[in-house]
Parts: sequence; C-alpha cells; structure tokens
Amino acid sequence: MALPPPDPQFVLRGTSAAVHTLHFSCGGPEPDIPLLFSGSENGFIHVWNLKTHRVDSALDGHGRKSVYCVETMGGKDKLLSQGRDQRICLWDLAEGRTSVTDSVFTEHVGFCRCSLLKVAQGRWLMAMAARSLEEVQILELPSKTSVCTLKPEVGAKLGMPMCLKLWQLNCGSQPVLLAGYEDGSVVLWNVSMGKVLSKLICHQEPVMSLDFDSEKAKGISGSSEKVLSIWSLNEQQNLQVYKTHELVNAGISDITIRPDKKILATAGWDHRIRIFGWKKLKPLAVLDYHTATVHCVSFSDHSKPRERLLAAGSKDQRISVWSIYAET
Repeated sequence: MALPPPDPQFVLRGTSAAVHTLHFSCGGPEPDIPLLFSGSENGFIHVWNLKTHRVDSALDGHGRKSVYCVETMGGKDKLLSQGRDQRICLWDLAEGRTSVTDSVFTEHVGFCRCSLLKVAQGRWLMAMAARSLEEVQILELPSKTSVCTLKPEVGAKLGMPMCLKLWQLNCGSQPVLLAGYEDGSVVLWNVSMGKVLSKLICHQEPVMSLDFDSEKAKGISGSSEKVLSIWSLNEQQNLQVYKTHELVNAGISDITIRPDKKILATAGWDHRIRIFGWKKLKPLAVLDYHTATVHCVSFSDHSKPRERLLAAGSKDQRISVWSIYAET
C-alpha cells in the first residue's frame, strides 16, 4: 500500500498577499543561515530565515505592484527581482542593506519571468520579454549591455513569450534559450546568432512554465490544459515530443526539476503540488495543503541531501515547506 503523503514540515505565514515566486539560498558554508526569498502580489519581497521560520527583512522596491520573479546572483547578498511595475531591480543586501542599486525598465506588460545565466565570474546573461509583443531581449548584467533581440520570423504568429530558460551545455559553450509562447510552442534559440534552431508545438494553450535538464537534453512544459509535455533535444538541436502525461485536473502554474535531476514538482491550479520521478515521469506524491491556486514551486540548494526542501507559494497567502524524498 502506498504511504499517505506527508504534511508540510512547516508553513510560513505573514506575506498578507498571494505568493507568486520563491527562491532558496541555502548553499553557503556554515554558519550561513539558509534563506528563502518570496515575492508577493502586494509588491513585497520577504527574506525568510529557515532556522527561525520568520521574516528577516521585507524589501519594497516595486511600487506595491506584484513581484513574480526573485533570483540571487552568486550569493545571498545580490538579488534580482521582477515586478508588474515593468521593472527588474538589482539589490544589495550585504551587511543588512536593503537598497536597489540598479534597475532595468522592461516595458513588457505580461508576467513572463526573466531568466538568468551566469557566464563568467560576476557576469550574467538575462533574457526578458521585450516591449514588442513577440520579442525576447538578452542583456548582459551588471553592465545592462544589450546582447541581442530575438524576433520570430515574419508571420510566425507565436504570440507573447510566456516563460524563458537560458542555459549552456558547459561553461565555454554558446548560450541557448528555450522560450514557451502563447501559441503553445516551445522554441530553441541560438542567442549569439539570434536565430531559431528548432520549434515544437507542445500544447494547445499558452505554455505557462517549462524546465530543462541539459544533462539529459530533456525538458518538460505545462499549460492551462490537463497535459504535461516532455520533449527532448537531439544531436542536431531538434526538439521532439518524448512523451505526454495526462493530469487529473487542468492548469499548471509552475514546473521545476530538482537540481539533482531525480524528481520534479508542479504547481497546480487545483491547489495541489505534484511530485514525479524525472526519469520516467512516474507520479510519486500529491501534496494537498493549500486552499487556492499554487503559483510557484522551488527546490532548495542545500549541499546536504538530507536537508533539501521543497517550497510552494499560493494564492492563499501561505508558503508550505516540505521535506520530500530528501535522502535519495
């Protein structure tokens, strides 16, 4: 008989608004305190201390407009956040500071999260949806130099970019971008040449979220439908549907593969978090705690497998934190 799913290890309350994005920073050496960053609909970013389960600081830089992306940039003192005020902010949190040091005006009205890729020490590429509806802009940070703008061919009718994932095979290789679009397609872009390498229709509806495992050259995407689409990338850089998985209920807000590539989690419109084995997409657990849409899921980057956590943020203003399949 299957074991019943566990309860959350703990629940974080106090955002006073729907939680749209989560990001862990737990990889530092002792006595570094593991942190969880959350971005909320009321424009606040909360920095949660995972030892005390309390907020260490609340950052206010998006004019009370919803925050839907937070990422650290090489340590917990440098933070990037993106909000519905059409700004991406860079923060300096060292020595207790809470100041925005720089910002980028995106001019994009959607809710497509930007994607970061570290390309050298202190140098990052950032992909973001651009002002023109179908375009994606690539900037270098911290200089904010424009690298390129990725424009679909005339008549391609992809619609808006909905989700982005920058990656490279290894440190010296060319960066590539996977983008999920409004028309249900996933497109692989060569960033340095600004051209499409491959395009695959994965869904009938807009692609809400995707993640990619560059080691296995395999990715997964979800939409407002009842289907998870798993696709692979062959040696010729062509995307192909690998398999699909039918869900019980429609609507996926977020998908993330754990850093060790063993399991993945989905955030559902049906209030549930689902865990799958990544190798064969075997359903492992349904975590049923939230009372409204789950907007985001994130795995911690703890160096010790035992301490690895999964966090989920919901419209019900709570963040559930789980210890799940941690020892594997």
